[in-house]
Amino acid sequence: MALWAIVPVKPLRRGKSRLAGVLSEDERAALNQRLLLQTVDVLSRVPDVKNILVISRDPEALALAREQGARTLQEDGAPHLNVALQRATVVAKTYMATSILIVPADLPQITTTDIQALIDAASQPGVAVIAPDHRREGTNALLLNPVGDFPYDFGPDSFARHSRLAQEAGLQVKVLELESLAHDVDVPEDLSFLGELDY
Repeated sequence: MALWAIVPVKPLRRGKSRLAGVLSEDERAALNQRLLLQTVDVLSRVPDVKNILVISRDPEALALAREQGARTLQEDGAPHLNVALQRATVVAKTYMATSILIVPADLPQITTTDIQALIDAASQPGVAVIAPDHRREGTNALLLNPVGDFPYDFGPDSFARHSRLAQEAGLQVKVLELESLAHDVDVPEDLSFLGELDY
């Protein structure tokens, strides 16, 4: 399958606003930059990921992604994650992507092994593979094979919605609880997941 990974990125200086009580704006920007670089680096080391497409409204984030060899797409209009993902998916399909992997750039423990596990689980068409967060509320990775016209619905409690939407689309739902993909960084208590980032 021609797999494209799509990485949505908020503006580096605005992302992780819920950490404002414990990290300064500069610290949050540095953290967001490190997480983006690590995400692109990990995805680039997975042979089955044919292209990485980073979508953001932040020129600095897009420049960093290009330096790491990723393709980029400038988000425009009112900021809305699901609209941005639909636009990025259309671009990937234009370049003959047959499957799509959505990975947010805030997974500090992401590994090539777990990304490959997602891909292996989607080796046959007609499947949606979902990696939920550690609370089983959010969607921390979503792989669709084939790509189709899936109505992304990221946000609070998206895990249940994506499972239902995939079933309604006639896809087999596979849920993979993968440690490195379960831990995102949203609130101060999540900072314990950071450990030692590569960047």
